Amino acid sequence: MVIGASGAIGSAIIRILLTSSATQRLFALSRRSIEIHDPRVTALHVDLEEEASLAAAAAACQIEGGLDLILNTTGILHEGEAIRPEKGLRELDPETMARLFRINSIGPALVMKHFSPLLARDRRAIMASLSARVGSISDNKAGGWYSYRASKAALNQLIRTASVELAARRPQVVCVGLHPGTVRSAMSEPFLQRYTKNEIFEPETAASSLLTVLRNLTPAQTGRIFAWDGKEIQP
Repeated sequence: MVIGASGAIGSAIIRILLTSSATQRLFALSRRSIEIHDPRVTALHVDLEEEASLAAAAAACQIEGGLDLILNTTGILHEGEAIRPEKGLRELDPETMARLFRINSIGPALVMKHFSPLLARDRRAIMASLSARVGSISDNKAGGWYSYRASKAALNQLIRTASVELAARRPQVVCVGLHPGTVRSAMSEPFLQRYTKNEIFEPETAASSLLTVLRNLTPAQTGRIFAWDGKEIQP
């Protein structure tokens, strides 16, 4: 299952998964309508800001044997001119902060609530959400981006907490966060001038790297945050 299937990373991950004969069934969930012409794909609408939407989608995605992977690729950093990353305290706005927390923290938490029961029970299964290196408290040397940093730090804590609960009941589940790097997308486009060409990943490159990381994870690594290169990011 890929949540955020219409986004740059989500759609790239779907394209890669569909090249494999091991992918027998794939649920592509998105707030925007998408068209994927493959009989293995079921496309469904979901809105992370509406819990009823998540519950309905989860009810429609129950299959015998369970899912091997549930990957949430949603997130928000900016929204036109209405929402921009803050440079200083004077720019903090409670409505902006609340919206970023709803999408970057609360939404993924509700995804774990409603979709983790769909994971396979008789084998290793993965619940993963895209996080960000800037959510690391110990790595924060630059400041700024208050709402985005804080909402991703909250997500990292939610992932860690969920991993403890899931491990107690289902020891083969791996619950992790992923940092994809700087990916060419609508989300990162306004900030790409800060980076060199070699620091910017195309969506397919990021998607391939993340899937490689996921393939190599073990239940002993649950609750942690990993970058695109497989290295752990400290909280």
